[in-house]
Amino acid sequence: MQSVPAATFDQAYYQRFYFNKKTRVVDAAHAERLSAFLAAYLQYLRLPVRRVLDMGCGIGLWRELIARHFPGASYHGVEISDYLCQRYGWEHGSVIDYAARTPFDLVICQGVLPYLNPPDLRRALANLGRLSRGALYIEAVSREDYERDVIDEELTDARQFRHRAALYRRGLREHMLELGGGVWLSRQAEVPLFALEYMGGS
Repeated sequence: MQSVPAATFDQAYYQRFYFNKKTRVVDAAHAERLSAFLAAYLQYLRLPVRRVLDMGCGIGLWRELIARHFPGASYHGVEISDYLCQRYGWEHGSVIDYAARTPFDLVICQGVLPYLNPPDLRRALANLGRLSRGALYIEAVSREDYERDVIDEELTDARQFRHRAALYRRGLREHMLELGGGVWLSRQAEVPLFALEYMGGS
């Protein structure tokens, strides 16, 4: 099985999943709640956020949210879609092998990983761990989400792979600690945590 090809993410794709009010998966209220949660959590941890990478940034919904919650932080959008790179000026790149000279304080990867087959997913998860020296926010539907009927399959792209949640966790744990709520903390980050603040604490 091949990962979903980059050509999939064309104008028609974004028209359906982002711009059409009847079929879009984007919810402005949800994005606002999510960004407020993430910002509050990182502020609680006293984790400085100066450089932000939005990996698979789409139409750039996080750009204004980052500016609001982390004033002065730089925002860098990377996208595999040629259409969006031409329209918004994002840097063209893939989560599988995108490289940066300096790791980021916060990496966001939302709705990207389920489009990858298992080998590419493992490479992408390892790469995300390398790209973050602080926090990582991951949003990806898993097979368990379908089994527990928490997915609206009429809105969800049927081309996505249904990976087990354990596959995501195994791929991230080499570099990251799972804090909950989709938030992960780099093992390089000098942030003291109580044992009950992260999964696997003892």
